[in-house]
Amino acid sequence: MNPQQVRFIFFDLDDTLLDHRQAERRGLADVCTRHAAHLGHLSLDAVHETYHAHSVPLWRLYADGAITKHDLQRLRFDRTFQTLGIDGLEAGALNALYLDCYARHWTLPAAAQQAFEALARRFPVGILTNGFAEVQRAKFDRFPALRDRCEVLIISEEVGYMKPHPEIFAHAATAAGTAPEALLYVGDSYNSDVLGALNAGWQAAWHTPEKAATDDAVFCFAHWDELTGYLVAG
Repeated sequence: MNPQQVRFIFFDLDDTLLDHRQAERRGLADVCTRHAAHLGHLSLDAVHETYHAHSVPLWRLYADGAITKHDLQRLRFDRTFQTLGIDGLEAGALNALYLDCYARHWTLPAAAQQAFEALARRFPVGILTNGFAEVQRAKFDRFPALRDRCEVLIISEEVGYMKPHPEIFAHAATAAGTAPEALLYVGDSYNSDVLGALNAGWQAAWHTPEKAATDDAVFCFAHWDELTGYLVAG
């Protein structure tokens, strides 16, 4: 990554700026509490791990156009219940309950907010996120400190392509009015965020606690001050 070349920064939203995984876990905990008669005998770890194991591949099928949004929302609970041996719960109703509970637990960690605001004072910034439009828009409303500093907000459902598809990155580059090589994408997913950005000709910064070895095109950071220090110093 060449920080001197960066002219615009896009951020991923979930598990980069916002703590999606923790909100997901707490939302599922609320669901289990509400339906303790059916789910109370299960550990939260078992429910969360099973849900996540089914949700991830379903999102890939949704991205490929193989299933619809409503299929995804129903099947992630249908398959979770089937794996856990749970009967008597309706997946559509559980999905609606889960989305309501999930929204109650959205958080913007202070370190992420401080880094975002520091970089937004130095660079034009935007957010490029996968997800359902109504859910992601609600997150922007919940955290106006993010929304109001962004010059560009892009949600995959509104574009018709999901990361890592090159079309969504091309759409973002056009919206930013910036050449791909001068765009930096900051995200937590190596496949969706890092490879998606690199394949589109962007620069990439990978938010990962593992500090995994990558090529020189990727800046890895575990703590937000590492990224802000690198970009400001550059």
